[in-house]
Amino acid sequence: MAIGELAERFGLATHVLRHWESMGLLEPARRAGGQREYGRADLERVALILMGKEAGFTLGELRVLLSAPSPMDHRDVLRRHVEELEQRISRARMAKELIEHALACPHTFAECEHARDQIAARIPPLPDQVSNDAS
Repeated sequence: MAIGELAERFGLATHVLRHWESMGLLEPARRAGGQREYGRADLERVALILMGKEAGFTLGELRVLLSAPSPMDHRDVLRRHVEELEQRISRARMAKELIEHALACPHTFAECEHARDQIAARIPPLPDQVSNDAS
């Protein structure tokens, strides 16, 4: 299939596929006239790239993962990404809990002890306090 057909099938702009190709994520076959020609393997590759992006991988990370016969060949990248996901999940849970508390709390943020504690915890210390605390 042509680049336009592949792009339309996934709801992407053709320039996205060209960009992925320039990054080494896609390597379409070429017709005699130089036009890109995509097959079943390219469909699977685009689906895999989209899945990776949904999981939060950067295009650079995907290039590394997909450059090997198996993504499992890059366990270090996968482990690091799991740690990042765990941090994001933790932050999302805390945000959800704060919102749920706000919905149930009869007080304003200024009056609510829980909200004030959460807000205070997010305020970074002054630079001289950081170095004194570290001593």
